[in-house]
Amino acid sequence: MNTRDKAIVEDIQKFRVLSRDLIADLHFQNVKNKVTAANYVLKRLRRDKYISCSDDRRQYIYFPADGAIKKDSTKIPHFLMIADFYKQIAQIEKPRVFIVEPKYSKGMPEPDIFMVWKGMAWHVEIQRSLYSEKQMKEKLIRYDHYFLSNEWHKEEWQREDKKIFPYLWISGVGKYAIGTRSYRVFQTDVQGMSELTMRK
Repeated sequence: MNTRDKAIVEDIQKFRVLSRDLIADLHFQNVKNKVTAANYVLKRLRRDKYISCSDDRRQYIYFPADGAIKKDSTKIPHFLMIADFYKQIAQIEKPRVFIVEPKYSKGMPEPDIFMVWKGMAWHVEIQRSLYSEKQMKEKLIRYDHYFLSNEWHKEEWQREDKKIFPYLWISGVGKYAIGTRSYRVFQTDVQGMSELTMRK
């Protein structure tokens, strides 16, 4: 495999699943006909069993070869939305760190993304559906507990001279009452993302 082949396979593993168009946008943006080029490479990677594929949709969806994600998983649209979020922010500046569904200790937050982007650490919640006030309150309380725990002081991305708690970015459906918190919270819908990315 060449460098681009390896990067495609790594991204499919990182995002759990990618559509053909997302792969074309991420890895073939400088090619004259990026869709045709992506189709050719993906067909070869699939043939050589580096990746697997679901052809149940008009646009093929690609998975890691190890079969960790079922081809009928209800989380596929969620993972695709995470990948699309990455594509959008990478057009502004490529994140230095981007982790899908990072794991913290019990009772702590369960963000969809942790990233270091534009010189700052971020937790990102990707909202595909509208949460109730109670659901969002419970989600935010987990971030409050994480803030008070100081566990974040030990993260590898932290600077030695100054410990900084990540911003929280809620992106997608709905606007929520955040209240007063000990960390900064941003909310954007898909259309409002450019406003935040240009401001930060």
